[in-house]
Amino acid sequence: MATQTRDTLLRKPFNDFRNYPYGFARSGDFSIRESDALLHYGCLITAMLNSEYTAETEEDKSLLAVALGQKEAETQVEKAWVKYTARINRPKVGSMYGRSKVVEDDGDYDSASSTEDDLVVED
Repeated sequence: MATQTRDTLLRKPFNDFRNYPYGFARSGDFSIRESDALLHYGCLITAMLNSEYTAETEEDKSLLAVALGQKEAETQVEKAWVKYTARINRPKVGSMYGRSKVVEDDGDYDSASSTEDDLVVED
């Protein structure tokens, strides 16, 4: 695997098609500045998290510390990343009606008196 430079990672736009198929700007979760920050710095942060790039500058070290949860977010980029990870890791909402199984009540039904043999079909 070729090591990537900071400039190539910053030029590559970051997209999360699994969680945001229409992009960050169209999701309604992020402001314009936050979506621009994620687009611009997202590949750099994910490369640092995946150990594909080592943090060289103080900004990179600060971004990595925030992404790992070791430091409180201070800059716009760090706040956008914390908000992004909070959004993608939130619990998924199921149905507002629940997922309980339908329980059949056989109390009034007498299975001995009604069988398939009782069905008569006339032609």
